[in-house]
Amino acid sequence: MNIQKLDYDLTVCKVSTFDEINTKIKLFFISRTDEEISLVCPTKDVPLNTCAREDGWKAFRICGTLDFSLIGILSKITDILARHNIGVFAVSTYNTDYILVKKERFDEALSALNRSGYTIV
Repeated sequence: MNIQKLDYDLTVCKVSTFDEINTKIKLFFISRTDEEISLVCPTKDVPLNTCAREDGWKAFRICGTLDFSLIGILSKITDILARHNIGVFAVSTYNTDYILVKKERFDEALSALNRSGYTIV
């Protein structure tokens, strides 16, 4: 299975409203619950109305479109990283999964996955 690393720094944050989120940027994830609005976006695009933030993330995605009937894809990746004591923040889209890892552990995470048979592109 191929994994594509993304070339920019990401931030995970909470925002007070949707108003200042730039929806024209290349990549972002928004979720809303009864308790918060969370945003993942490139660090350079974090909006001013951020209430809390955690900088220093990098990400990779599983290449291709994953069928909903596939089982254990994310589990296998997170298991490999857990065995190396590497924490993750995972986000799924309709097509695939994105895995965020703290920047200082990113290269180590990719190396561990590569040694386990994943191809890094």
